[in-house]
Amino acid sequence: MSEPSIFTRILNGEIPGDILAENDRVFAIRDIDPQAPLHALVIPKTEQYRDVTELAAGDPGLMADMVAVAKQIATEHANGEYRLIFNNGASAAQSVFHVHAHVLGNIEEGKLVGF
Repeated sequence: MSEPSIFTRILNGEIPGDILAENDRVFAIRDIDPQAPLHALVIPKTEQYRDVTELAAGDPGLMADMVAVAKQIATEHANGEYRLIFNNGASAAQSVFHVHAHVLGNIEEGKLVGF
């Protein structure tokens, strides 16, 4: 059996994390290396899906829950406007293989934030 992901360890309280939102299927935390004034991660509570492609095929409802939580965070912290980024694979900058979405908001005009 593999080790729990860093996200599961944060959810379980083993590692500190600034939880911004949570429901029965999804939680959101502040990114520890923010790329924008608002930079949160929206994460399913299950480790079943490694990336967004697996999630979309396996549980579209869970993906919709992630988008709803992203919108909630953006409404609370960034006037409701945001970028939603899924990195899919190591060469696309995915470093944790527990699907998660980056929510970026309050981006300075004219700056394209990406990683």
